[in-house]
Amino acid sequence: MRVIGTAGHVDHGKTALVQALTGINPDRLKEEQEREMTIDLGFAWLQLPSGQQVGIVDVPGHKDFIKNMLAGVGGIDAALFVVAADEGVMPQTTEHLAILDLLEIQGGVVALTKVDLAEDEEWLDLVTADLIETLDNTCLESARIVQVSARTGVGLEDLKTALDTYLETTPQRPDRGKPRLPIDRVFTIAGFGTVVTGTLVDGTLHVGQEVEIQPSGLRLRIRGLQTHKEKIEAALPGSRVAVNLTGVSKDQLVRGDVVTNPGWLHPTTLVDVQLRYLSEPSKTLKHNTPVDFFSGAAEVPARVRLLGTEMLSPGETGWAQVRLTGPVPLVKGDRFIIRQPSPSRTLGGGVVINPHPGRRHRRLQTSVIERLETMAHGAPEEIVLQALEARQPCEARDLIGHSTLPAEVTAEAIRQLLCSGQAILLDGAAGETDLPQPSASKRLLYSAAGWRALLEHVQSVLGTHHGEHPLRQGMDREELKSRLGRTVRGLSGRAFNAIVSRAVAEGQLAEWQTLVHLPDHTVSFTSQQQRQVDELLTLFRRQPYTTPSMTDCEARVGPDLLAALVEQGHLVKVSDDVLFLVETYEQMVQRVTDHIRREGDISVAQVRDMFGASRKYALALMEHLDERRVTKRVGDVRVLRNT
Repeated sequence: MRVIGTAGHVDHGKTALVQALTGINPDRLKEEQEREMTIDLGFAWLQLPSGQQVGIVDVPGHKDFIKNMLAGVGGIDAALFVVAADEGVMPQTTEHLAILDLLEIQGGVVALTKVDLAEDEEWLDLVTADLIETLDNTCLESARIVQVSARTGVGLEDLKTALDTYLETTPQRPDRGKPRLPIDRVFTIAGFGTVVTGTLVDGTLHVGQEVEIQPSGLRLRIRGLQTHKEKIEAALPGSRVAVNLTGVSKDQLVRGDVVTNPGWLHPTTLVDVQLRYLSEPSKTLKHNTPVDFFSGAAEVPARVRLLGTEMLSPGETGWAQVRLTGPVPLVKGDRFIIRQPSPSRTLGGGVVINPHPGRRHRRLQTSVIERLETMAHGAPEEIVLQALEARQPCEARDLIGHSTLPAEVTAEAIRQLLCSGQAILLDGAAGETDLPQPSASKRLLYSAAGWRALLEHVQSVLGTHHGEHPLRQGMDREELKSRLGRTVRGLSGRAFNAIVSRAVAEGQLAEWQTLVHLPDHTVSFTSQQQRQVDELLTLFRRQPYTTPSMTDCEARVGPDLLAALVEQGHLVKVSDDVLFLVETYEQMVQRVTDHIRREGDISVAQVRDMFGASRKYALALMEHLDERRVTKRVGDVRVLRNT
């Protein structure tokens, strides 16, 4: 599930464009509709040409409501950056672009709207050239620019295709098992109670699950989940979610609170950060400057303590400690924005390095800066886990060989990841963590989050296969390996076998001969199909050695039903055109092998006469036994291979 966020100057047509794309007016407030201006976050959803559903967060463009914009833009997968063709680049255009950069939004698509209002083609060319220059050296420098008009419909389909194409190149959000839903709306629904909405990151939420609200610490239970107004049992990372919570009133929750698993996420009022000061402010950023701090959907007044310098000049990056006036639940790696309270404007932003430093650091201390620089590169476990996620499945020795850390540090990080459950031994038993010599080990590693995502993908592939082929017991292993090879780069036969074996051991998959299937999948015949089967098998019993041809069988029961009879072991296919009942086949093999043991060899003519069949059936049987390596041909006769 993906989420797209709009951005751009006020009155450049963001909301009108969303409504034209989706048929949904995201301006839900009466005041917004009366003023024809977005004040707070709006939401819609859209099905792209590929069939994938995406959520859309529509944000305010007016400078007075940028704080509301920040509450919704942090969790998006792509930006829909809107610039009006009749006005071009404006003040909030550049501010919104700077915010996207600071939050490290990876990219998106640019919509040059209101092209029907442009003076002429020359003006349109000038606006486009100015826009390209504005986007240079930003997260949107490579973004496709699509000319559209929400009023006339020009370019809307091209815009959908561009969004689809961009999202195909961006990875899905991983499930790290630690869900966080920053609340951006709180409301009540008669008969249901309190509902909160947000964009889910880092994990999944399930109906009936106990959750914790941070920073208050309230323990609640999920009564229901919805995405795009459809009920769901589980919400996946990256999706827009509405959560119906039991045991809490609307007044006990506020925008910026976080819904999560109990016990691991803790609020903080002091946080170490790497801060990038924007180049646009005309004056330096001084130590202890008061700011408004934004992260996720939270907003809180704060002060910036500069640690490595007396002040930051425009465009500079430095180390800082932010003192928050209220608790905010943060984790390492979270992005944030700081804004000047009055007059309101964006100053900069950056990344959380340590959400729980414990105490105020002494300023201008080399040891403090060195420690922050080390932490910025990540703890060894984080670095190794990130490397594993990029290469999985991966042998332990290869992971160490490609690591930027010393071998012994990487080896210990692997052990810690295994012990904490963040990584698994793909070719080991569930819960196995023993890897005594990682540097020499060929054992295959997989991240726990990646394994969960892979299982979901495999189950989805098999579920689709079962739906399309209900009479087949499962998917051929080689076909499944080929399908997985499109997702798992460089998938070897060994790794594939380990994936299937572990999934079967965990009860996630099941095997039958050379087929793989979901554990609860069974082949069952309708009453009409069963009658067809009974009639066909009766015919096989009447003429056991001169059975109906493949073409005749398919004409009687159909190719899928015939394949099911072969898969289930009722029939044995000995050639492209010859089948026998399994009991007939076993009896024929026994008589042939007994004859060879007694006489030393057997010819096709003797086999034909033994069963009163034609040469077609005798030859098909003997060539089949040759392929099974029961017999081998010597001249015009067959002998047993084990003699």
